[in-house]
Parts: sequence; structure tokens; C-alpha cells
Amino acid sequence: MQAKRWGIDNDYAELYDVLLGTPQYYRWVDAGPLTRRTLANAAQTGVRFDLQTAMSQHAEMVRIYEEAGVECHYLDGDEVLHRNFFARDSSAMTPWGALICHMQLKCRRADYVTAIRFYQENAIPIWQYATAGHFEGGDFVILEPGSVLVGWGGERSEQAGAEQVAAWVRDQGWDALVVPIPAHFVHLDGLLVPLAPKLAVACLDALEDWVINWIRARGFDFVDVAYREARALGVNLVALGAQRVLSMAGAEELNGKLRALGFQVNAPDMSMFTLGGGGVHCLSQALRRAPG
Repeated sequence: MQAKRWGIDNDYAELYDVLLGTPQYYRWVDAGPLTRRTLANAAQTGVRFDLQTAMSQHAEMVRIYEEAGVECHYLDGDEVLHRNFFARDSSAMTPWGALICHMQLKCRRADYVTAIRFYQENAIPIWQYATAGHFEGGDFVILEPGSVLVGWGGERSEQAGAEQVAAWVRDQGWDALVVPIPAHFVHLDGLLVPLAPKLAVACLDALEDWVINWIRARGFDFVDVAYREARALGVNLVALGAQRVLSMAGAEELNGKLRALGFQVNAPDMSMFTLGGGGVHCLSQALRRAPG
């Protein structure tokens, strides 16, 4: 059997392999603005965490991936690293191998251990290790071959970390734009995710005009997501390729727009995760896609 060529040069072409985790140790904790909001309002909203519901929702996401022909790989579960199944953040896949990230949250600071172990055990090259400042994979967004957005909001990724990663990308001959984001969105993939060639889902009201102009200058159009829906992680979807999307039930307006554009939209209920700090994009690290 021919060895797989690991890596991605885009985040919208057909997805072949994805890195996930297992949420058997999951619980809601104060892990930044998103979970803090959930916990602060729980008495009024009535929402509560249920592990069995979370496990069932995660299993439904896996089922959708598998039915789409995507091979699912898993980080080792760890009772101490009880949020490492948000697999987007401890590493980021690039055309040159995996970038190992430097997590800021104390409860996630050692997630890199399970990420490194996964890549080593699967003979997947590691490209770089973020060291200049905290940097997390949700802030590494490949727009298309040759262009990357590198976000930072201070709550998780820091400017020094983003600048270091952007410099490495430029050393490879690619464009890299360092993008400051509002801290309460946590990561850039809460504001913008590529959907198809020259098309991205984005909350334009929360991005700086000069960032939008930089992207538009490269021929991109946007499916705009209302601020209210983006605040609940509506942007945080995964393009499966071939006009297929893994979205979430909560993003009703966006899902309607996508269907009107001809996309096949899978929209499982992922509320245990969106209320706990992350959507399907946060849960998933693309490992291998078709070339862009």
C-alpha cells in the first residue's frame, strides 16, 4: 500500500483524514470567554452539562465524517488533559508537516504531549514548535495554497507567537497575514473558515476592514454570519469538500444560506461542545486533503 502524503495546502478541498479526540473526561470548566459566559448565565438559561449527551453528540459527528469517507484518527484520552479532544488547538497541519502549538490555558498547557505522541506514532512529520509566545491551532487558517491568516486575540494566542508562525510561513514562500481578533471570540476560526475556492464563511462585523480588504483583494467572497450567530460559534464549521459541509444545528441562518448556495449541510446538535467552548472545527484537525 502506498504511504499517505500527510499535510494540507487548503482547508476546503475533499477531506481524507481528520484528527479528533475522545471526550470521556469532558466537563465544563472556566476555560475562557465562551465557557465563562455559559457558566455565568446557567441559572437563567437552565443549561447544564451532561456527559452522556456530549458523548452521543461527538459520536454523531464521527458518524458524519465516516459516512463522508473521512478516516478518523484520535488523540489519546487523558483524565488530566480533559479538554485535549478539542484537537484543533494543540497542533495545526500545514503543507510542511505539523505545527506543535503552545497552549495558554493551564488545564491545556500539556496537550502538546498527546499531539506529539500521535504524530510520532503515525510517522507524520513535525514541521515546527511554537515557542515565542502562546499560539494555538484555531488561529492558523489556510485561506488557499499560498496564503495563510495567523490570528491572535491575547486570550489564547499572543502576538509574539502569531508573528513567529507567520515568519515561518513566509520562509516557505507563502503569504501570511497576522490578524488581531476580539478576545471573546477566542480563535480566528470562530470568525472565518474557508468553505470553497475563493469563498469563506465569516463574521464580517467582527473582522477589521483592512483584513477583509486583504482577503477580498485575493478574489474571495464571503458568506456573512450575523454577530449573534458567530458569538455562538456558528462560523466554526468544517468543509468536507465536493459541496459538503459539517456545520451545527445552532447555526440556522448560516445553514439556510449554505443550502441556498447548493451545499449539502450536515448540522448535528453539538450544544454540549458549543456551550463548553468549541464547535466542530475546534474538535477537528484536518490531516490530509485533496490539493487545493
